[in-house]
Amino acid sequence: MPDQPPSPTRLTRRATDALEIDPNGPRRRVLVTGLGTFWGGRVAQALEANPAVEVIVGLDTTEPTVELERTEYVRVDANYSILSRIVRATRVDTIIHTFLVMDPTQMSQRAMHEINVIGTMNLFAAASAASSTVRSVIVKSSTVVYGCAPEDPVWFTESTPRSRPAREPIERSLEAVEGYVRDFAEDNPHVNVALLRFSNVIGAELETPLTRLLQLPVVPSIFGFDPRFQFVHEDDVIKSLLFAFNNDLPGVFNVAGDGLLPWSEVAALCGKRTVALPPVATGFLTSPLRQLGVLDLPEEYEGLLKYGRGVDNHRLKNFGFRYEHTSTEAVEAFIRAVRLRKVVGENEPSYRYERDVEQFFRHSPAVRKDRRQA
Repeated sequence: MPDQPPSPTRLTRRATDALEIDPNGPRRRVLVTGLGTFWGGRVAQALEANPAVEVIVGLDTTEPTVELERTEYVRVDANYSILSRIVRATRVDTIIHTFLVMDPTQMSQRAMHEINVIGTMNLFAAASAASSTVRSVIVKSSTVVYGCAPEDPVWFTESTPRSRPAREPIERSLEAVEGYVRDFAEDNPHVNVALLRFSNVIGAELETPLTRLLQLPVVPSIFGFDPRFQFVHEDDVIKSLLFAFNNDLPGVFNVAGDGLLPWSEVAALCGKRTVALPPVATGFLTSPLRQLGVLDLPEEYEGLLKYGRGVDNHRLKNFGFRYEHTSTEAVEAFIRAVRLRKVVGENEPSYRYERDVEQFFRHSPAVRKDRRQA
């Protein structure tokens, strides 16, 4: 398959516009995992804009980092041990599972296993209980599950197997998660299950190992390699999750912008030059820089900097989804936002969740419920 050309037109609708609201349709009750994370908070914000969603419950070990008006926050432990009680009490019909660790620099391997594997296992145990009202589950995964190897195809489809067995902890944990997804879907045919595998996500507000690399004075590469990368913009991530929710998409979907970019071109778009690391003992050479906080590059990303990865995104588009950004446009939008921040700084103060304040605005009779009259 040749490289996918850029889309001839660029859509300008916001992610929330992916919700085609049917005023006469059934009212939805949604549980969002990872409410305190970048993705969980933004998914909840988007769902709040949909009047067909009557209940939104958000779970996390930490408090929300974005302002929410009608999402109920419940603090839980990392492995979601009380999830069955919450599902039973709230009688939700949909679970959107965003609480998966994709950046292994965030925590220890043990903590990542606890969240990704044990947490997902408990989630599906709750969803498959005899009294469960859950009829739809959407899981946010990653194209990391395909791995990186020299014999990889140019494009991975949703059914393409890995070229080599998974070795890195993040890959093994996501493989285990997807195993639970498959088993749950087979054992519960009455539940609609969608698994979305996202490519390298980039955007104005998100921080990942790759976005950190692209903001260094010089961008690391590996000598003798110029791998091709595929990106998906953070707005298209939210938009695709809402699209899956709104249309009850079944099955597995790659989510990635059109086109592949050589790593050297990605750096050039960001106005940076690359510095080549030797192809052997790369981990040994980068370890001191990692300890100093100069280069926080997970070991599994070294394979990505050698071989890259491309995924076929046609299946989701065949269901009617349209991306706002190609891979190139996603990188360009990212670097524009970075440069703007350097010029104007952070304009808005960060949001801080305070339970007493939230309870006042939600439940006090003194608060006027009709904002149009306030």
